[in-house]
Amino acid sequence: MWQTPKAAVRTSVALALLCGAASQPARSETAAGVCSARAKAANLRFTFNDLEGKSVSLSNYKGKVILLDFWATWCPPCRKEIPGFIALYNKYKSQGLVVIGVSMDEEPSDVKKFAAQMKMNYPILLGAGREEDLKPVFGELPLPTSFVIARDGRICGRHDGLTAKELLERDIAGLLQ
Repeated sequence: MWQTPKAAVRTSVALALLCGAASQPARSETAAGVCSARAKAANLRFTFNDLEGKSVSLSNYKGKVILLDFWATWCPPCRKEIPGFIALYNKYKSQGLVVIGVSMDEEPSDVKKFAAQMKMNYPILLGAGREEDLKPVFGELPLPTSFVIARDGRICGRHDGLTAKELLERDIAGLLQ
């Protein structure tokens, strides 16, 4: 069927929007920035090593809004999200946000080098080899997977796959009020 140039443009735009919608995360659960009273409590008793080999417990961050991101240096969507996490941390850390990246890479030296290149300014913890410990608490963790955790420790959002900074910001800003 022959289309006019305007119709062809409209069709192209519609297809582009449809393809863009299909590239969104497979699953995204959130309460639009407000956490449900029935939200599951996060297990903040987990302890990980940081890039310097020091033991860090997630419970150290209780009382803050936590953006907990499971990622890897070899994961393209993970790499794409990091500048947004840096920006969110810079914007909201004075209001009580902490971004915590849990790298699932095998080699800490790769993570350290990558974090320096990306100028990651938030805590990076090492989660490789902990999959069996993490699964009962956080479920399957396709990379990237991010959790938004309220000051009281409730999981208020889970985002599997590449997630727009604006969506995370809406969740976070609602919890910081």
